[in-house]
Amino acid sequence: MLDFAQDAIDEIARQISRRNVPGTKLRIGVRGGGCSGFSYIIEFHDGPPSTRDQLFERVASDGTDVTILVDRKSLIMLVDTRVEWENTLLRKGFRFVNPNAKSTCSCGSSFSA
Repeated sequence: MLDFAQDAIDEIARQISRRNVPGTKLRIGVRGGGCSGFSYIIEFHDGPPSTRDQLFERVASDGTDVTILVDRKSLIMLVDTRVEWENTLLRKGFRFVNPNAKSTCSCGSSFSA
């Protein structure tokens, strides 16, 4: 399904910790829009997951449990995608390595399927 690099899990745990809201989860998905047709979304999610969500439970390097939600429609477009954390001189953020994307924009935040 979806693969998460350990550095991405660790960054998700750090951001949720900084937010300091009990029960916070991270939602990852795809929405129509962006310069290539579809955009990746990453947002905090409070409260219970929807019945349409797939849950991914992971553990950060420090032992913190992390829950990631992906709605089923987005999951279709994210099959076999790897989510990584990139921290370079030119870019800092999550990176989606999506084998289903036919093309991506130069910023990497949108793609066409």
